[in-house]
Amino acid sequence: MKNQYKLKPVALAVGLGLFASAPAALAQQADEADVERESTIEEVVTTGSRLQGSAAAVVQERKNQAFVADILGAEQLSRSGDSDAASALRRVTGLTLVDGKFIYVRGLGERYSSARINGASIPSPDLTRNVIPLDIIPSTIIESMAVQKVFSPSMPAAFGGGNIDIRTRSLPDDFVFSVEAGVGMNSNADEGYTYNRDDSGIPAGIKDAIGRYQGDFSLRNIVNTDGLTGSGNSAGNQARAINASLAKQLPRDMVLKKESLDPNMDFKATLGNSFDESFFGGTIGVLAAASYDNDWDVSERKNAVISNNATADCSTSLATVEDISKSCYNTFEETTVTTETERLNGFFTAGYELDTHSVSYTKIYLEDSEDESEFGIKQSPNGSNLKTIVGTGIANREHEFKYEERVLNVDQFRGQHTLMDYWGIGFDWQYTESKAETDIPTEVSYRFDDIYDTEGNFSETRVTGDDNRAIFQFVDMEDNVKSYGGNLSLPLAFSGIELELKAGYDFVDKARYYSTSRFSLDNASGSRLSVLDDLDDVLGVTGYLTDDVIDDNDFRISFREPGAPNADDYLAAQKIDAYYGEFDAIFDNTWRVSGGVRYEDFKQVSLATSSLIFSEQDLNNYFNPERVLESTIAEDDLYTALSLTYMASDNYQLRFGYGETVVRPDLRETVPVAYYDPITDIRTFGRAGLESSDLRNYDARFEYYADNGDNYTIAAFYKDIENPIESVLQVGDEDYTLSYVNGESAEVYGVELEWLHDLGYLANGFFTSGNLTWSDSEASIDPALAGNLTNRTKRMTGHSEYVANFQLNYDSANGEHATSLVYNVFGERILAAGIGGREDAYEQPFHSLDLVYNYYPSFNSKIGLKVKNLLGEDQEVTQSDILVRSKEVGTVVSLSYSYEF
Repeated sequence: MKNQYKLKPVALAVGLGLFASAPAALAQQADEADVERESTIEEVVTTGSRLQGSAAAVVQERKNQAFVADILGAEQLSRSGDSDAASALRRVTGLTLVDGKFIYVRGLGERYSSARINGASIPSPDLTRNVIPLDIIPSTIIESMAVQKVFSPSMPAAFGGGNIDIRTRSLPDDFVFSVEAGVGMNSNADEGYTYNRDDSGIPAGIKDAIGRYQGDFSLRNIVNTDGLTGSGNSAGNQARAINASLAKQLPRDMVLKKESLDPNMDFKATLGNSFDESFFGGTIGVLAAASYDNDWDVSERKNAVISNNATADCSTSLATVEDISKSCYNTFEETTVTTETERLNGFFTAGYELDTHSVSYTKIYLEDSEDESEFGIKQSPNGSNLKTIVGTGIANREHEFKYEERVLNVDQFRGQHTLMDYWGIGFDWQYTESKAETDIPTEVSYRFDDIYDTEGNFSETRVTGDDNRAIFQFVDMEDNVKSYGGNLSLPLAFSGIELELKAGYDFVDKARYYSTSRFSLDNASGSRLSVLDDLDDVLGVTGYLTDDVIDDNDFRISFREPGAPNADDYLAAQKIDAYYGEFDAIFDNTWRVSGGVRYEDFKQVSLATSSLIFSEQDLNNYFNPERVLESTIAEDDLYTALSLTYMASDNYQLRFGYGETVVRPDLRETVPVAYYDPITDIRTFGRAGLESSDLRNYDARFEYYADNGDNYTIAAFYKDIENPIESVLQVGDEDYTLSYVNGESAEVYGVELEWLHDLGYLANGFFTSGNLTWSDSEASIDPALAGNLTNRTKRMTGHSEYVANFQLNYDSANGEHATSLVYNVFGERILAAGIGGREDAYEQPFHSLDLVYNYYPSFNSKIGLKVKNLLGEDQEVTQSDILVRSKEVGTVVSLSYSYEF
């Protein structure tokens, strides 16, 4: 009997002796919670100015921060019509949203920002990034969000552009019960394509066969392993029958159907209350919330690899032989993508307050699934594989099906205590255990050749005699994080001086296991097989792989797991031990000086592994000491911060900030395992030996607060980065591959403007708010590491030179109507660096214009109308001024009704 070794992250960490079991994170400060509770009360009472009043409340919190932070409140989220944290945060100064999930702060990529929930570190269910995709955090559980752009010692040192703290809903003061239901439609999604999904994962028989045949399903290995005998070809025939029986276990009943799609729909409910208990004299509070959301999207997409000999007069069309002869592209793909996104979220919190003490428990459960089908054709006018409809009469046809489930499960305990009998010492703490799981039980791609006659008319669809005619992939990832932390504060008062001293600790333990299994069905007969002769039936072309076709045409299953030392699985573990000391001093209510130092001890290991580990020798191939050492990062350092604020009056402040921080490689970026990046759609490899980037951050900011609630801010920033982590591309005839290197240096600098301005002198009830950021960046890469990059000195990947957010808002005098027109745009940004003489690929500006209208027929009810992407913009990427990627977005209209009892 053969044993297949399974390695778990915790076992790996213990076995290597690198990590001990300890978790950590920071807790939310008590004074912030007090401000939030006060803001909530104001929002209930002040019904005559629903929007402007709530905006002023969060401005006051921002004004009182020792270190610069932008605050978004729950009512602001409602005003802008954003359903999740990601879409809401793009309204914050200097922030842009990428792929609907990740926030770029001040033009820096998602690696330069971090997100926490109530001050605690949480894992990411995204397969490709440590940063949590913020689209899975629903607005229904959010009390407020703080985006801190200036480093303070109480924050994690992994701080580049900013840290986002998502504060969940607090306990109610009284009984609350509300429900909301909504329906909507995407203009692109009245009709789409569906299929019969099989989400059962790897069949049990194939799992057993991997261990039995040690991953080798070849006929020879089956004969040898099973000891098959017989005269003539009988042993080979028996082996072929065994292989065919395994192939038939793969899910093959997947064909597309065109049909009308259901409208988008969502449902939300909240229930909570608080009551006094007489035994100790305290107060108990509970709050529960749940939401369900289902959305459809259908988009036409184009994707191309530009030719290295593309000229200014090259052709972007493939309609004629002349177009093909001077084509801009190596490959050009046109597909239709149908996506169903389904989200189920639950939130529960319970707490107890007694005098100046409070403790609470919070449970967050977020389940997100995405079912996607894609079909279309790819033509190759240049390169080694020439296939074009007009030129050669051949085009590649590809049909793909993918279903992905993501779950984030968080359990959090928090406490806040003020010891009035001991100089007012404050102590707050939190302990959080969280798990992120991602499962892809269905990912299937089919490849064909479409044949055309000399007139360009469709003739037939064939399956060639090559390998990989159908690819089946199954992915599983589990990420566990334990974190705990605490803060001590001591307020002191002297003549003309208010001083607060703080100290705290912050521990984080993370362990991740990622596994992917890939199988192919190959046409071992070597002959072409015609599977379709009528283009009207093309949606059903993937149904050709019947049992009879597998038997009659010698289709065979192969397990495509790479052999040692190559790998497509990995294990990773990370540990951070941190301590900090901080002070905050106010002199004569005029000068405020805050700062301190943070110490972090950081350890991380990411190791490639494989499902083909069956012996001690296999184990040593992947986990020998040299590879372990090469894949390990161990560093400790001190990180300082200083902030100076001049408060001349209640109307304006002048701030200066300095901080030393670090940006570290993601878990996946340090392991040489291939994956497709969902943002760039480029095959990406990690690289062992990546180093962390050290940053020096400088900020200056002027804030003006008018007596009527208007406020205006102008800020300047500069960041100096050593060893920035940048991407390096390589290109083949049909596709790109990407990896990472440390650049020599980089810098980012810019100016930000922000305002809230009442327009009552023009028309009663109107006011405007918004922000504008101009910035630039430059990264230099060592020529020895730059590979085939066209520009070794360039703007940083993902950086936009400008970001603009404008809102025109209206509050009716009677509080019954509230309207916002919301506009957002970002400047072009490098999506992928150009190589081999090709220029950099730029994602083009996307002009987003949304309308949100809320009608309040009574104090307890609301009718909401949202129209997103009024301009009908599409997403586009250009390279050398040539379109290389486009995606339809569509206009989404939704209507909702909510009632609060």
